[in-house]
Amino acid sequence: MKRPVPLEQAVAMVPDGAVVMVGGFMGVGSPMRLIDELVRQRRKDLTLISNDTARPGVGVGRLIDAGLVTKVIASHIGTNEVTQQYMLDGRISVELVPQGTLAERIRAGGFGLGGVLTPTGVGTAVADGKQTLEVEGRAYLVETALKADFSFIAAKRADYYGNLEYTLTARNFNPLMAMAAKTTIADSESIVPVGMISPDTVVTPGVLVHVLVGKERAS
Repeated sequence: MKRPVPLEQAVAMVPDGAVVMVGGFMGVGSPMRLIDELVRQRRKDLTLISNDTARPGVGVGRLIDAGLVTKVIASHIGTNEVTQQYMLDGRISVELVPQGTLAERIRAGGFGLGGVLTPTGVGTAVADGKQTLEVEGRAYLVETALKADFSFIAAKRADYYGNLEYTLTARNFNPLMAMAAKTTIADSESIVPVGMISPDTVVTPGVLVHVLVGKERAS
């Protein structure tokens, strides 16, 4: 059994300079309470790995607004003008990764692989500085695995073993990121007794969840 911990206590585990994966897609399916608490505690010099940087004031965009991020690894920043301006000003380093490649690099990190081979980006700026291999007459980029110190995960339901159930677009990156971090912190809309979540609907098994966040903040 996992005893849920207060929000403050969970986020206090994250030090300055940490590499943090945050699930979600344009803010949908993102762990908003964990993001807000990270802003409140002012953890800085973070490397953020996420699909995107959402919009100013929304989801991980709040981390950008607060000046807590020094590097972003994402598939795009096109909807967040603050991220764009900070990149142009040299305040943030941005590594843009094709979305499918980003997902595969995270999966590789969670599966203990060194990386993946992909034809995406061959012959483009994406290939700059990267190793290329030829397999059966076709060129592939060697894309290294992505791992993090912490992953922030949003789930629909959790049980007291830490088994997680997701809905809709929350399944895009949350399950992959739950496997690719040293410490996975999950915030669920509800926590139910063991047995209430059907085994068939468990996407992230509790063995991958290190910290389950309770619904109340510590006093």
